[in-house]
Amino acid sequence: MPLEAVEARRLYRQIADQLRSLIDSGEYAVGSRLPTERELAEQLKVSRPTVREALIALEVEGRLRIRVGSGIYVIEPAGAAVPVPAAAVIEGPFELLRAREFLESAIAEQAARVARKDDIARIDASLVAMENVAHPGEASMIHDRAFHVAIAGSLGNAVLVRVVGDLFDQRLNPYFAQLAHYFENPRTWHAALDEHRAVRDAIAAHDPEAARDAMRNHLARSQERFAQNFGAEIAAGSATGPGRAGRHTAKPARTKRAPKKQAKETGKSGTARRR
Repeated sequence: MPLEAVEARRLYRQIADQLRSLIDSGEYAVGSRLPTERELAEQLKVSRPTVREALIALEVEGRLRIRVGSGIYVIEPAGAAVPVPAAAVIEGPFELLRAREFLESAIAEQAARVARKDDIARIDASLVAMENVAHPGEASMIHDRAFHVAIAGSLGNAVLVRVVGDLFDQRLNPYFAQLAHYFENPRTWHAALDEHRAVRDAIAAHDPEAARDAMRNHLARSQERFAQNFGAEIAAGSATGPGRAGRHTAKPARTKRAPKKQAKETGKSGTARRR
């Protein structure tokens, strides 16, 4: 009998699979509201960002609808849902940001040691472009990418340039795009710009420690922005009625059987955060 390669499934995919099975079995009927992110994280013994990755994956697949300020609802599967096998290879947004935080803070630290005037000029050019473009949009992502790649380019290592570019390009995956849909806006863009300037200034000042901390802070703040509350916790505890956050008529999800517990997450970088 031929053997097939065994691939460790990403934790958020395991959670998404559990929730999908409960939906398919009728435990959570169409129109019902799931437990909040906090409740799911407590039951599954994982971080809230990991739960959020699973919920976003199911929303992209057309199984859930997240209503900010109301809750997470089961919906009738759409005909154009993303196939699960194809979705299974997509990295989770928070995993990507944690990886970038670890890698790019080290790159920024070294850039502060070796960056020359022409390297700073390229970083400055990308910042100027970012300041003069609307966000969210394709153009803002192009210039944001150019900023991070320019910093990596100052090290003179083509592999690092490619890796930084490839990691940034993961923002184009449907899970990251869906998450950004909820939380990216002109206000968050201006905050990110300020963080970019802090990285640039530290590199230009040839201060490795400050550059490392500024890049780490920028990517940690990015995680925090994407982990903002959907508002469902408040709505879940509110009485329904006209003008209230819980005014939707969907029945609360049955809770007689909780999702099976997962083992605690392992293998995260030291910068991982539980929320």
